[in-house]
This record gives sequence, structure tokens and C-alpha cells, in this order.
Amino acid sequence: MDSRPPNLLLLLLLTSLLHFSQCATEQSSYIIDSVGLTILPSSTVQSGTPVTVRCQVSVSHDSIPNLTHTFHLTRDDYSIHYSTTTEDSIVYELSPARAADSGNYECRVTVKDKSKTSLNRKLDVTGLQTPILYLNKTTFYEGDEFIATCSAPEEKGSLVFRFFKRFRYEEPQKMKQVAPTGNSSETTLVLKQVGDYFLYCDYEINMVHGTRRSNYSNEIRVIVRGLYISPVMNVLPSSHVFEGDIMEVVCKVVSSLKNVEVFLTRERRILKKAPVSLSHRFRAEEGDSGELTCKAELGNVQKETYEIIKVKELFSKPRLTVQPVDIYEGDSFKLTCSVSFYVPERISNRTMQFSIYKDNVSVTSSKTYIAMAHPNTTGNYTCKFQVASLEHTLVKESQNLVVKAKVLVSKPVLSVVGGTLVLGKRFQLLCHSDNGTLPITYTLDGPGGLNGQRVVRKVGEQAIFDSSAIFNSLELNNFNCHAQNKPNNSPMAGTVHQLFHSTNVIEPVSKLVLTILPSMGDVSEGQDVTLTCSVERGTLPITFTWYHAETGIKISSKVSKKLKESHFIHNINGKHKGGYYCVSTNPANETKQSHTVMIKVNLAVWKKGLIAVFCILLILAFSFVIAFKTRLLQFKRKRTGELSVKSASTKVERLSLTQAEVNEAANVTPGMIGKSVWSEHVSGSESDDQSSVNAIEPQYTEVKTRPADPNKAPVKKGTDTVYGEVRNSKQGVPEQADGRDLSRTDTVQ
Repeated sequence: MDSRPPNLLLLLLLTSLLHFSQCATEQSSYIIDSVGLTILPSSTVQSGTPVTVRCQVSVSHDSIPNLTHTFHLTRDDYSIHYSTTTEDSIVYELSPARAADSGNYECRVTVKDKSKTSLNRKLDVTGLQTPILYLNKTTFYEGDEFIATCSAPEEKGSLVFRFFKRFRYEEPQKMKQVAPTGNSSETTLVLKQVGDYFLYCDYEINMVHGTRRSNYSNEIRVIVRGLYISPVMNVLPSSHVFEGDIMEVVCKVVSSLKNVEVFLTRERRILKKAPVSLSHRFRAEEGDSGELTCKAELGNVQKETYEIIKVKELFSKPRLTVQPVDIYEGDSFKLTCSVSFYVPERISNRTMQFSIYKDNVSVTSSKTYIAMAHPNTTGNYTCKFQVASLEHTLVKESQNLVVKAKVLVSKPVLSVVGGTLVLGKRFQLLCHSDNGTLPITYTLDGPGGLNGQRVVRKVGEQAIFDSSAIFNSLELNNFNCHAQNKPNNSPMAGTVHQLFHSTNVIEPVSKLVLTILPSMGDVSEGQDVTLTCSVERGTLPITFTWYHAETGIKISSKVSKKLKESHFIHNINGKHKGGYYCVSTNPANETKQSHTVMIKVNLAVWKKGLIAVFCILLILAFSFVIAFKTRLLQFKRKRTGELSVKSASTKVERLSLTQAEVNEAANVTPGMIGKSVWSEHVSGSESDDQSSVNAIEPQYTEVKTRPADPNKAPVKKGTDTVYGEVRNSKQGVPEQADGRDLSRTDTVQ
């Protein structure tokens, strides 16, 4: 198949799209030069004059084809015309112009995305059309309704119509003003006074710049005729009768009109209704006294007349009384039925009859009734008084009388409020009787001159008395309660001792004492100590708690059914020393605290013995050291003496002593060696040899040695201290061990 036609079509499509895109990218240029608004023939015209409102726009552009203009015309910012056209002007016709067309006009022109508004132009249309009044009838009866129409067909807008009447030569009066409508209004009017009237209307128009009122309409004469349908009422035999008499009331209208209705009413209740005339016959009763009204109605017109009737009683309404007023069970009571008056001229004693009823059941056909008060005699009692005649029987009934036998108060029970009494604290007592008609007067007698009284008048109230504290439960036997609800009757006393047996008496704990066993003094380590808390009195159970006074820490607590309790400390030691106290409480919730007892913990016996042995051993050791040192010193002295004797008899085997030998012989520390000259004086012991031979004190001289001869034995380098032993011979001349004279100091080179 040849594909050239499709390719050609595609090429044309691409060319068109390219051309369209080029055109879209080009922006046309335009400007709104001016917008003009004119009102012809003038800005002020008479109502009914044709008016032309013209809006014209001037636009400069670069040859834009088919340029459109949107015109928006408003009056007092209310839109009245809106159109879009290629023309450069529009014309809005007011044919003719009316008052509602008055206002400020403005024209707004929109071209594409640009808008421009003209200047405001005011139009004032003067004058209003005179309204026209129309009535559906001009002659009618008083009270008849008729239709009135007021219109101004040439006017525009929302008009408020008003209707007026003028009775003969009196001042005009406004009859009605209707809600705003169009240029016409129809309403219903009524004239109730007989005579000639003149009716007319006008209207108002509300505009932005104010309210305008029209002239009065044409006047229409209306003739209102009287409607003579006033009823006539007769009461037979009279308007004043006795109850039981037959009465007849006649109500009628004397008129030629046949569609009149008459009504007989009493206290807005219709007794009878009939056309033109009626007759109502009834037997007079006590409640028939009052005003009777006879009404005649024709259309919307009503006429009425009144008559006061009074029905006198033949006898009063019976009254039922009871004696005594307060009846208690077991008492005798009497009911009496009586009337306060009757008309003896019309009532015979033979025709009078009394009856007494209980709960609508006859209990006697007499005027009195006597019975014994009992729950079975409680109920609603009434009595009836009946008078019989040949024509009828008249019966009247009394009001209900409630007879309810009161219940005598039962023996009161005295109890402690809450059932629990704490000795030493104030408390409350409740006096209560299970049975008895209110009000009940309760009286409480007690120790200390206590005498109180409470009157219980309502269900739910209680006779509660406040009492001061007692300190012995036996004092409860001195309280007593009396209850009374019947006057002149002896009060009912409560049972003696009932309060004591029905009350839970709690005695607070007495003074608390803390004792320590085995003694109140010092305690040695390792012993067992018993802390005993005890009280003399108090209701069980009692809670005992022990505390360490210095730390305030609770160490133990026990609930006991005894008056004392103990806490044991086994194998006491130093941490247990200090003060201790205990606290007790019981159901009375009173806390008692003992005095503080101090525990001083001494060392154990074996520790004391150990310390004594240690001290003895320490003394022995010290004595041994002293003896040892004394013995050693004696040994050294003896050794020194032996060396001196030996040196005197033999030649000295060597010139000098070694350092260790010198230290051992002198019993001195090495730190003392090196001093220039030192001597030790030793006091010898008293012996037999000391008496004949003087002690020899060795003297030491610091000798500086000369350098050693390399051919000889090696000697120490430097300056060493060389000690030589110098002795005194028996002749007192010191000599060296080798026999040289040591009276001078030689320096060894």
C-alpha cells in the first residue's frame, strides 16, 4: 500500500500545530480609553416620563477582530442589566420611569482581562401615582367583614399600603397597615359601629435615599346598618329560688331573621343552643347560683343579655365531728353528724334522716356513732343528710373525716450511739421507741444532774442526748429514758440496767510501766535481758510496742490478751546499750508511753579475765626484759674486767680490734662510730676485786692511716677510724698492747 497520503496528512498537522503555537505566543495589545454613561432626557424627570440610560466604551487595540465588551449596569450597587456584545454601547430603557427608578447609576465595562467604570449619574424621578381604592360592598351590617383593595398599578418596587376611615365629621383614623407587597394590596376590614363612613388609602415606598408617601386615594362612602338581634331572657318562677325548685329559662330573639342562633351559657359553659329561641328547664341546686348569659349570633355579629340567679339552701351541708380529737388505740370515740341550719317552713322533721358511712359503707343510720379505737376502725368517715318530699329527695354529704387511732408509745430503749463507750470520753445516748404515733417526747435522766428533753415530730428524727464522760461502767445504770406521746398520760420508762448490758464499754489503758530483768542496773555481755511492759487496767486486747530511745526504731510489737507482755533480748552486746521505752494502746485508741529505762552493757567475765592475764603477761615480759638487760650488762662488765687482767699479764696479740668486736664490746650502735673522741664510763658492781683493783676505762683515739704499701698486705683506703685499746698499767702508765707508749697520738703514714 502507498504510504504517501498518510505522510502528507501528518505534515499538514505538524504545520498547523506550529502555526498555532506561534499565534499563541504572540500577545495582542489593547487599552480601554473611556467609559461614558448618559441619562436622557435629564437627570431629573417627572414620574411617567420615558428615560434612556446609555453606556458607551472606547477601546484602542492593534486590529483585534471581533472584540467583545461586557457591560454591567447598576443602580445603587444593585445590578439592573448585564450583557456581552461586540457593539461599543448599550441602551437601557425606562418606559416610563417611576419613583423606584431613582438612584445612582454606574456602568462597568470589561474587555478580556481589563475593566473600567464610568462616573456615577443620579436619576431623580419625582412624583407618585395616586392610588385607587376598591370595596367589594358599600352597604352591610355592623360587624360584617368586607374586602378592600388599594393599588398603584404603574408604580414599581415594594409598596406599603395603609387604609383609613372617617366616621361622619370625626378625625380620620388608620384602620390597618399591611406588610410590603407589590403595587397592589388586598385585605379584610370590619366596621362595628352603625352609621356612615368614608374610606380611603395611600401607600409609602422605601428607597435608599428616603421614604416617599403618595397622595390619598379616592374616598368611598360606606353605610353600616344596625343588626337588631339582641336576645330576651326570662327566668321562671323567679331569679331567687330554693334548691330543689324547678326553674325555666327562656332565651329568644325577636327578629324576622331566620338564621340567628341563640346560646344559654353559665361560666363559659354552654347549657343549651337553638335557632332564634330556646327554653331550658332544670331543678335548682346549690351550685347553680351565678350569672346566666343569653347570646344571639348572626355571622360575625353577637348580641347578649345577662341575668343573675340565686339558689338558696334548704339546709346546710352536714358536718361530721369526732370526740376526742386525739384518739389512741383502746380509747372510745364518738362521731356526730349535724347541720347548722335548715328552713323549717319547707322541711319537716319527719323527713330528715342522718347516715354515717365508713369507706362508703354505712355504719349507722343515726346522727351519732360510738366505737372503740382499733386498727379496724381506722378509715374515711362521711355523713349524709337527706330530706324527702313528694316531688324529690334532696341529699347532701359532708366532707371526709379521717379517723386514725394513734398508737401509744412503747417502752423506750436507751443505747449508746455507735454501741461503744470509751471511759473518760464524752458520748451520746439515743432514746428510741419502736412504736408510737408522733410527736413523741423523750426525757433523759442521768448522773451529775443530767436532764434533757427531745421532741421527735417527723419520721427519721432521733432523740439524741449528749452526756459527759464517765469513768466507771457501773455508772451506766444511773441513766434512764422516758417516752410520752399522749397528754396527761404517765411517761413510759425504759428498762433499768438495759444500757449497761447493751453497751460495749472500753476502758483505756492505765499508766504504763517498763521493767528490766535480771536487774535494773548493769548487764554483762552475753546475758539475756527481758523488757516487760505492764498496765494495771485496760480493755483487752492491748498492743505493746517497744522502741529504742536513741534511734526511735521499733524493735518489737505484740498484741496481747493480758495486762503485760515481755520482749526478750538474747545474748546482749554493746549495740543493745542505751534507753528503751514501750507504748501501749487498745480499742480506746489512746496511746500511753512508759518512762525510758537505760541499759548499760558491761564486758563479759571471760573478757575481763583475758585482759587481766594479758596484763600480767605483759608485766612479766617487761620484767623479764629488764632482768635480761641487767644480766647482759653485768656480763659485759665482767667480760671487760677479764680482758683488762689478761692484757696486763700477756702481750697484745694484735694492734687493733675489728669493727664488730668494738661494737660488741661497747654495746653501741654503728651510728656512734666515727666520732672524733668518745668514752664510755661504766660503773662497776661492788665486788671484792673492786676494793683492790681500780676499774680500767678504755680510751679510744681516732687514728689516721697512711696509704698502704703495695708490697705489703692490702689496707683500707681513705680515712678510717682505727681504735686502739689503751690500758693503764698497775703503775698508771698507759701502754699499747705491744708495749709502746700510748700517751700521745701517732699518725700512721
